Amino acid sequence: MITRGSGMIRSMTGYGRGEVLKGGKSFSVEIKTLNHRFSDISIKIPRQISFLEERVRETVNREISRGKIEVCIVYEDAGEKERNIRLDESLAETYIKALEIIRDKFNVKDDITVSLVAKFPDVIKIEDAEEDEEELWTLLKEALGTAIEAVIKMRENEGKKLEDSLLSKLELIEGKLNEIKKRAPEVVKEYKRKLESRIKELLEQNLPDESRLAMEVALFADKCSIDEEITRFQSHIIQMRETLQLREPVGKRLDFLVQEMLRETNTINSKANDLVIIKEALDIKNEIENMREQIQNIE
Repeated sequence: MITRGSGMIRSMTGYGRGEVLKGGKSFSVEIKTLNHRFSDISIKIPRQISFLEERVRETVNREISRGKIEVCIVYEDAGEKERNIRLDESLAETYIKALEIIRDKFNVKDDITVSLVAKFPDVIKIEDAEEDEEELWTLLKEALGTAIEAVIKMRENEGKKLEDSLLSKLELIEGKLNEIKKRAPEVVKEYKRKLESRIKELLEQNLPDESRLAMEVALFADKCSIDEEITRFQSHIIQMRETLQLREPVGKRLDFLVQEMLRETNTINSKANDLVIIKEALDIKNEIENMREQIQNIE
């Protein structure tokens, strides 16, 4: 079993090759992996060793949990093959009885011999001895393990690049979210100033009713409040950073978190009623969309 590196995510894109040669028998295994929502394993294996396919599938599935996985196996046996002779006694008996009928019915000379019967089709067959399943599996498993290890190494290398990129984007998003958090209280203050000025104009410089003004400002503040969205968003950022450090497949969990981030961003955008906040929210949304594309390729 291959050990997953500490806190290391894996891409779903990879390639690996493994070969083994022993006693005239050789195995070559190639594995290609691409991104996929689930685990989809396809195996090309020679017919004469097809009995090993399920073992191959179980081994690959145990080490690679997600992705479109193509396994191609080439097997060659250049050694001397053991052969067996198989006699079909029932068929031989049938041939002999047929010859006896011909002899008796047509009164022909009886020259039924062993060599004659042996020449008839399928009476005697020369067959290759059955392959030793455990011996073949030992060799194939070695080549398969080498290929899987190479695939996983490539997937981890690609995963490290994705992780660095995601962390960088999270830092950028967090900065913009902090700017939104600072800006949010100013939106209410500006609204109060504009509302107060407008009412004064309507009342021809008379002071507006302070209680009524306070009520209007409170209603506006409640309507455009984005405090809850910001708090949840900050929680999602923390969870994503923690998830990136887990020693297990995290692609689906990251996908869920990025969708939740997008939901909070859309809500902030619709409630903000402020051009500065809307601009920052749109920038965040663009970064999240980029993250979502990258996460689609994480195991």
